[in-house]
Amino acid sequence: MALSRRKKIIIGIVAGVLLLSIILISIFAGRKDVPEATIVKLETKKELRSTVTASGEVRPIQFINLTSEVAGRIEEIYVKAGDVVTKGQPLVRLDPDQLQSNTDAQTAAFQAAQNESQVTRSQIIAAQNQLSQAQQGQIASDAAYNTALQSVASAKESVNQSRQQVVASQTDVDRAQVEVNAANRELRRSTELLESGVISRIEYDQAKDRVENAMASLNNAKARLESQQIAVKEAQSRVNEAIARANEAKARANQQAVSVKDARRGVDTANLSANASNNRANQAAAVLRGQKSQRDKTLQIAPINGVIADIPSKVGTFAVAGLSTTALLTIADMSTINIEVKVDETEYIKVKEGQAAKVKVDAFGEKELSGVVVKAEPLAQGKSATTGGLSTNINTQEAKEFKVIIELREIPDDVRNNLRPGMSATATITTNTAQNIIAVPLQAMVEKQPESPTPTPEGMKNDVQTSEKPKPIKGVFILEDGKKAKFVEVTTGITGDSDIEIKSGLTADQEIITGPSRVLKTLKDGDVVKRQVKKEGENANK
Repeated sequence: MALSRRKKIIIGIVAGVLLLSIILISIFAGRKDVPEATIVKLETKKELRSTVTASGEVRPIQFINLTSEVAGRIEEIYVKAGDVVTKGQPLVRLDPDQLQSNTDAQTAAFQAAQNESQVTRSQIIAAQNQLSQAQQGQIASDAAYNTALQSVASAKESVNQSRQQVVASQTDVDRAQVEVNAANRELRRSTELLESGVISRIEYDQAKDRVENAMASLNNAKARLESQQIAVKEAQSRVNEAIARANEAKARANQQAVSVKDARRGVDTANLSANASNNRANQAAAVLRGQKSQRDKTLQIAPINGVIADIPSKVGTFAVAGLSTTALLTIADMSTINIEVKVDETEYIKVKEGQAAKVKVDAFGEKELSGVVVKAEPLAQGKSATTGGLSTNINTQEAKEFKVIIELREIPDDVRNNLRPGMSATATITTNTAQNIIAVPLQAMVEKQPESPTPTPEGMKNDVQTSEKPKPIKGVFILEDGKKAKFVEVTTGITGDSDIEIKSGLTADQEIITGPSRVLKTLKDGDVVKRQVKKEGENANK
């Protein structure tokens, strides 16, 4: 049904009145609602620290798990979880009876081996004495043989001399025979001449005496020859006797040489026997040391200074050794105490080794401990993961974090003695420091999108080709003329807990607008800002 002209006019007037009312209300409301904000006057800040805060727990430098190295029933545990122990302190004792019996038996075997070794050493001495006696006998036999050889040589020399004398005596006999023959011829001529009366009787008698003298000389020469021949035979007999004695001496010397060889072989045999006995004694000693070591392992002592972290075994439990060895207790090495914290991946890049840190352990309230970052693990893990390292199941929606280890330094004794593994702790790591700078509160920072000029047809083509969005501009609003806001672009530096460093864009003594954020988001250059008045009792730094 079509509306009448009058109704249309009435509806138009009503709509116009409503629109005018809305405009007027907006104008009056805009004039009345002037934004109110906190104004801060910039000053030079002496120091600004950029920090990363992360939570974690107390971790010792290492855990040492003591396990049973021998089998036996646990008879006594001398410590309890949480006790502080020193190196060498007794911790756990197992039943040593069986191992003690084995040690006693091996001790007896070792003593027997030592006695056997002593017997073989005495046998070596006896064999060496026999060798010495045999060598002395050989020396005596060799001397007797040499003497016999000298006797043989002397006897042979006597034979030679006697034979020479025989030859000389034979020559004398021959010479005497010639004299006899010559005297006989002279006698026969003298006899004929005597009968002829040519010579006298005296001359005949002289010729006859000459024959008798020649015969006497011949007989004497023959007697000497016979005597020399007998002497040669006697000398030859002495030579034969000397050769016989030399042969006997040589036989005795050969016999003594055999005795020396036998004695030397006896010494070698005794040495071999002694070496074997010594080896058996050394073997018995090694087995004894092993048995004593096994027996001593029934008493477990603390290998280091530390804190008893866990005692999984109980008195009366039978401890076994080997592949399935029984765990006795765990010692935490507290010589160096670390704090292991987990840093969010957004802040991990700021953390470096060597940075200082302040640590608060929940058990000690607000007491701060000094520390240094000693390691920043390179592998990330999901916040829901229980173990670190690379994972084949990648969840891109899950936040990641990195393990950072902080070593505590200069720990007071009262704190060190009461620190325990697993205590909760919070670390504040100083990642950067700036001094004598201008800084503004973080809530004063504003990011704005740059105003893009009206694109030309050529510019529109470039916009189509370029898909990158322009980077937002960082800046703050300063207060001009005590009432108007003006946006100023700034270059920022490090970020502290509540302030951020301004490297360029602002100077000291300027006033900036700090919020609230709902006001800063709606501000524009030239907007009037009302200075917020602190109510009585409010924090001046708020």
